[in-house]
Amino acid sequence: MQERQSSNAQSYIDLEDRYGAHNYHPLPVVLEKGEGVYVWDVDGKKYYDFLSAYSAVNQGHCHPRIIKALTDQSQQLTLTSRAFYNNVLGTYEKYMSEYFKFDMILPMNTGAEAVETAVKIARRWAYEKKGILENQAQIVVCKNNFHGRTTTVISFSNDEGARKNFGPFTAGFIQVPYSDEVALEEVFKANPNVAAFLVEPIQGEAGVYVPAEGFLAKARALCDAHNVLMICDEIQTGIARTGKLLASCGNCSCPNRDCSDTPEVKPDILILGKAISGGAYPVSAVLANKPIMEVITPGSHGSTFGGNPVAAKVAMAALDVVKDECLAENANKLGNLFRALMQEYIEGSEVVRLVRGKGLLNAIVINDSEESDTAWNICLRLRDHGLLAKPTHGNIIRFAPPLVMNEIQLRECVDIIVKTLKEFE
Repeated sequence: MQERQSSNAQSYIDLEDRYGAHNYHPLPVVLEKGEGVYVWDVDGKKYYDFLSAYSAVNQGHCHPRIIKALTDQSQQLTLTSRAFYNNVLGTYEKYMSEYFKFDMILPMNTGAEAVETAVKIARRWAYEKKGILENQAQIVVCKNNFHGRTTTVISFSNDEGARKNFGPFTAGFIQVPYSDEVALEEVFKANPNVAAFLVEPIQGEAGVYVPAEGFLAKARALCDAHNVLMICDEIQTGIARTGKLLASCGNCSCPNRDCSDTPEVKPDILILGKAISGGAYPVSAVLANKPIMEVITPGSHGSTFGGNPVAAKVAMAALDVVKDECLAENANKLGNLFRALMQEYIEGSEVVRLVRGKGLLNAIVINDSEESDTAWNICLRLRDHGLLAKPTHGNIIRFAPPLVMNEIQLRECVDIIVKTLKEFE
């Protein structure tokens, strides 16, 4: 069903196929422009973006405030490395610490780097603060996790596509089923060398799996009871995507919304990436309070680009946009509407089994096997009708539009999705 593109678009696809490593399987569309919730291809066709660069572009494509911060700072000072101080980093660190209510931040560039950083912090804390013997620390993770594709991260993944022929793998990790507090407690009781529990508040790449109600609070209590650090990977779920500032807590960072009825589950270590720059620049961060972060000392960790002046300015602008434009509130409202409208269709559908998600991080499960190409073919037809989405795990389609979307646009997108799905009934 994958038709050949225009000669103009195909020339770009052929260039990537010829000179680039084949580590992705992109949908066949070649984009050259983005603004807000829209992108345009090289032939001038306009699309709704329903992936948001895997939730990196929460603030919409090329948000003018973020781009201004990027260009202004780029003309002033781009990089000093951490060999010297600069006049932006400290302001950024204070801003981030106060925004997310932690004592300290360790700035990095990519999500996978930030996950690796959190693992290092947890292990050193285990040896220097908890008293675990060196090289004996264990970190508990969840099955079907996605935290990146570095060697350490795939060591605790069960995605064989990411693991095959990349061993030997890093030891020191224990898997438990996602959203299973009984299994988590059993591991904690049986393993006194557990240093941390690393968890996604919603498993995005696995197919937008939302944990059972109260699971994060129970996991927090278990970590407290066993002196285990709770690490939340909010690279995809954070920055207003799920209807709150962070999926793991009750803070929405919107002055017009009261989140006091949502109990806060605050991790010991918070991992952020993607949307903290609005997709304009690689920025990630690890946040923790001083008793944990102080185990990092000069020479123990670093990054030439981590916390550079451009990254700092871009991130502050991007997070100001989240707060000023009440994107968490908008994601909550539109997410509820999206799931309700999709459920109306699903009740009479033989193509879609269910819709699930939180805020504007949602997925539909296609009534077919993971090995089928139905979801891929649906995404090709969605593209033809002017909406871009991508399958995950074969029979699941993730829907995650920019959070600046309005209700009229969302309803139009649902009409496109339903129209397309009906072609497969």
